[in-house]
Amino acid sequence: MNRNDFCHHDSADSVRFARRPLLCFLVLAVAPLSTFAQWPQWGGPHRDFMVDAKNLADKWPDEGPKKVWERELGDGYSTIVVDDGMLYTMYRTGEDEFAVALDAKTGKTVWEHKNPSPTTQVMNEFGPGPHATPTVVGDKVYTIGSHAMMICFEKKSGKIVWQHDLVKEMNAHVPNRGYGSSPIAYKNTLIVFVDHKRDDDNDGDKEKNEPEAKPTDGQSIVAFDLITGSVVWKSQDLPVGYASPVIVKYDGRDQLVCLLSKNVIGLNPDNGELLWRQETNPEGANISTPVFDGKDTFFCSSAYDSGSRAIKLTNKDGKIVPEELWYSRKMRVHHGNVIRLGDYIYGSSGDFGPAFFMAVNLKNGEIAWRERGFTKANCVYADGKLILLDEDGQLALTKVDPKGLTVLSKCKIAERYAWAAPTLVGSTLYVRDRKHIMALDLSATSG
Repeated sequence: MNRNDFCHHDSADSVRFARRPLLCFLVLAVAPLSTFAQWPQWGGPHRDFMVDAKNLADKWPDEGPKKVWERELGDGYSTIVVDDGMLYTMYRTGEDEFAVALDAKTGKTVWEHKNPSPTTQVMNEFGPGPHATPTVVGDKVYTIGSHAMMICFEKKSGKIVWQHDLVKEMNAHVPNRGYGSSPIAYKNTLIVFVDHKRDDDNDGDKEKNEPEAKPTDGQSIVAFDLITGSVVWKSQDLPVGYASPVIVKYDGRDQLVCLLSKNVIGLNPDNGELLWRQETNPEGANISTPVFDGKDTFFCSSAYDSGSRAIKLTNKDGKIVPEELWYSRKMRVHHGNVIRLGDYIYGSSGDFGPAFFMAVNLKNGEIAWRERGFTKANCVYADGKLILLDEDGQLALTKVDPKGLTVLSKCKIAERYAWAAPTLVGSTLYVRDRKHIMALDLSATSG
């Protein structure tokens, strides 16, 4: 299968590599991919949890793949970013949150920054975070904590370049479970969800006496200058959710696509102009990132009272018109991710109770198959294999196609709750649970 068949435009990655000298690309032509492979943001190089790693093992020993290193790390679900031999993530200890940089080869701390972040009853019940994943662009790394403290660091030294307390400065809305959306870079900007304070008890619902807002006004989505931190544009007054946005190319034009609390919208990432909007009814816990088919259709999924849907874009009289192709409650993705291969979506369905790993036809919503054996899970795809990590800490090497799931190897590698999605760079898999972080060697020669 051609890589271009299922990957979309990635502006953050292009900005980062555009600043590197030409020599880097000359060396890349003769060096192994793993030497320069990076994972600069939520979802990896293309924000789709798919990488071009090769020569991974086809089977693991019974005890699991070789462990390169393991160390303790505090609570949190922020995934692991990899860049220039460093790992970046966030964690919590007590009432403080930390942005941390680790040496990728050893796991040793290079620098960390502490920020006060008091927990709430809901956060303690469902997991205190931090939830958002850092973003690396050039020589800087950007983080957002549970209470919407956004900080730009020098990635090598940890020195603060600029910061914004979005709650104090912009009256930002922070859901009961804490801020959850991971930022995305586009050209010279960092785009984040902000919104304004609403009814916290309903995680984004309007106050009973609050007048109906105009969706064209407001600050639901805000773009900040990467270098100075100044506001470049603000857009929309629609309740936001926890899902992270994506940049895609439709009809030759870049779009910022955001799954919000009650809507899916497409914006012009240059200025925040609304290109299209589709209501999502019934509502649910909108946490999982939308997935694009590379042509004109998005897959969106939510847990609880909602489900999955496909939204197709069409150009009509110079305007982009969204249409819901299908809706089904048979697949409900909670806080996991999904992988698209061709016309099929593969992912974990379930909120409370049993979970199934499933395959769904993106064109019509039909379930191709569903399998037991895993709790709610995240996954990453490389070398023709799907690497699956469920919340109980089971790690599995699998193959998937529209006919079924084949488990090649499975082992217990982490503790419950392993909610952070795994990160794969070259043949090294980085995994964390709520107590530990580790590096695993998945290469064909590791054993």
